Amino acid sequence: MAKGSDKQPLRVLVAGGGIAGQALALWLTRGGHQVTVVERAPALRAAGAQVDLRGQGIEAVKRMGLLDAVRGKLVDEAGVAFIDARGRPKATIMANASGKGRQTLTSEYEIMRGDLVRILHDATKDDAEYVFGVSVEGFEQDAHKVVGHFSDGSSGEFDLLVGADGQGSRIRRAILPEGLDPYWRVGIHMAYWFVPRIASDSNIRDTYMIPGGRQIMRRSHNPTETQVYFVLREKSEEASAIHRAPVERQQEFWASRFRDAGWQTERFIEGMKTSPFFYSQEIVQVRTDTWSKGRVVLAGDAAHCASPYSGMGISGGLVGAHVLAGEINRHPGDLPTALANYNRVLRPFVNEIQGEVNPRLLRLGLPMTQRAIDVFQATTALACFLHVPDLAARLSTQDRGGNWQLPENPALTSV
Repeated sequence: MAKGSDKQPLRVLVAGGGIAGQALALWLTRGGHQVTVVERAPALRAAGAQVDLRGQGIEAVKRMGLLDAVRGKLVDEAGVAFIDARGRPKATIMANASGKGRQTLTSEYEIMRGDLVRILHDATKDDAEYVFGVSVEGFEQDAHKVVGHFSDGSSGEFDLLVGADGQGSRIRRAILPEGLDPYWRVGIHMAYWFVPRIASDSNIRDTYMIPGGRQIMRRSHNPTETQVYFVLREKSEEASAIHRAPVERQQEFWASRFRDAGWQTERFIEGMKTSPFFYSQEIVQVRTDTWSKGRVVLAGDAAHCASPYSGMGISGGLVGAHVLAGEINRHPGDLPTALANYNRVLRPFVNEIQGEVNPRLLRLGLPMTQRAIDVFQATTALACFLHVPDLAARLSTQDRGGNWQLPENPALTSV
């Protein structure tokens, strides 16, 4: 690959206008590069459920200068309650709002995905070019350029192509060896949607366990809407395939698995039909030794999806964008060095956050029998009575992500 001049701004094509893609656009445009973001959705994908920031992800947002904007959109979630079939809390773990130690099940920084997407877009729309309703259908590259071929029939030449196109990344499939499966599966599936909020929906997230490895979560993010999550522990071809089926079939699947669950299940299933959005997914991690090939590199979930159960999915995408942009900005004329450094610097952090996901612990939270549920709730209630979760969080010396340190500001060096 030709090195070129360190003073030459790069033409960067980012496939995917989500959180990682937009964070990368922010840092690269601040570094003086020309960034084009293509997003296959016809408009900004400012929907989705509640997400959180933890550890190094909070610092990444702070360095962007967006922490006050994020604070202005935080969701009021005070903690997590484990409830019985009558909705009575058996144990409640409150958020750690001390500003010290580790976040609990609820982060100090809970925000709707759509709000975070809009904050990033407002910060980048004047400097980066956004093209909606278009996707990268293919590409070809040589030592001097990468040519992207788009779904509208057009093509363009760039110095670098970034695949920030999510867990199911097309760009990743194109650069990985044929037949390689990048997914690490834990045998858990999830669907979520919105229903109208009612008076009993508080600012405490309710978690309801049902025999058969099932769980329902309810959390409310504004005065009129409540989020519903159905979680299922199941290893079957049907469960893995359902996420690619038409939405109507997905909803039938989830209704059939939970119809006998009790509590407010009937309300949630009925609300599913009129929800403004519905999303069904298998809980996986993306694990691959390859994040780049030539002038093509992966970012965010396309590179290192850690899964929702890591608690670091969004933070991981923001941190990855921070590291990748920093290396590109420091080595704009030597992409092989930039991409090699990206892998070297970020890999320990990714290994740390992915390692937080322990299938055995996940199974404890999705018991198969009522007896196991009773034991879980009794144990958790005792721990809360003794203030164990609160003390453990406050006295912890590090949050998820370990003691890995975020590198210097990516925009300190610009072309």
